[in-house]
Amino acid sequence: MSEDVWSEQDTDPDAIEAALRWLLRTRHAENEALIPARVLNLVVIVDRDWKGEVANRLERVGRYQASRTILCTVEPGRTTLDAVATVSYEEPGAGKIGVVREQIELDLGPEHLEALDTVVDPILISEMPTIVWSPHGYAEAVQRLLPVTDVILLDSDDLPDPAQAFERASSLCDRVYVVDLAWLRTTPWRERLAASFDLRERAPALRVVSELEIRHQETSTASGLLLAGWLASRLHWQRAPLSGTPGESLSGSVDRPDGEVELRLRNRAQTSPGLGGVTVACEPGLRLSLDRGRGGLDADETNPDGEERRWKILGASRGEGGILGEGVRQALLRDPTYPAALRAARELCPA
Repeated sequence: MSEDVWSEQDTDPDAIEAALRWLLRTRHAENEALIPARVLNLVVIVDRDWKGEVANRLERVGRYQASRTILCTVEPGRTTLDAVATVSYEEPGAGKIGVVREQIELDLGPEHLEALDTVVDPILISEMPTIVWSPHGYAEAVQRLLPVTDVILLDSDDLPDPAQAFERASSLCDRVYVVDLAWLRTTPWRERLAASFDLRERAPALRVVSELEIRHQETSTASGLLLAGWLASRLHWQRAPLSGTPGESLSGSVDRPDGEVELRLRNRAQTSPGLGGVTVACEPGLRLSLDRGRGGLDADETNPDGEERRWKILGASRGEGGILGEGVRQALLRDPTYPAALRAARELCPA
């Protein structure tokens, strides 16, 4: 990977935008097979002290890299705007086309956040979707960017109180499309549960679910509630607040059309964020458990006759390293099931 770099201290958005045009024009003049990517803008707002960690996560996005990434690093006490613009590319072989991607690092202070839209807007590529990701808060800065934002990337597991996290996500859903990393952590579990009940003879069991237990990492209660909310919304369960403390355990019962479902969320000791296991029991005796294991999910099923079988579902999880890349990819898609699952999860939050 080759790079062309421009930098300037105490600069302004117009100078940055002009520098980017100069970098791209110069590179294309030297090799007409190099063309700029034009799919997505990505704006990231981070604390200066955590810039390296976030930059490493962005590098692991791989082929889902945005066309232009604007990394805004906030440093207390800073009053000037410094910038580094980089265009990255690989020289294409004969007869092939190479793609150029751009990254702008802005070092700014808290006072710049009050008018962040006027800083960022001139640097965005027009007529392209724009994603905003602010993993360290800065809610006011995000609000300033909403008029130029198409997608908000957030993680409901970042906040210790799921109710607060879901309220934030719900308020943003009214204005932009929301991609929630906590929701994406449930994807392999939702896929495997749906596949397990996809058989014609198995589908009726979904109407008589009697028990649901979700096991999750201590800081991933939001992910657990979103999975429960997904099932509750899809199976038309009547929701009521669970009892307990987020981060410890939650339990309660919800009404299905012709019965009751015992619902439990409890912690599981694991290093990776997200879910660790899920158990679904259906009348009269069907029980399916999926648990995180080496190389995939460990499945354990007992049928109504008492027969038990176990197997491994290989490669079921994308891993935490792939979550951010999947989040960027989802910005180009639309998942109609998330808003309904989010509403149900809010209703299951402890009162």
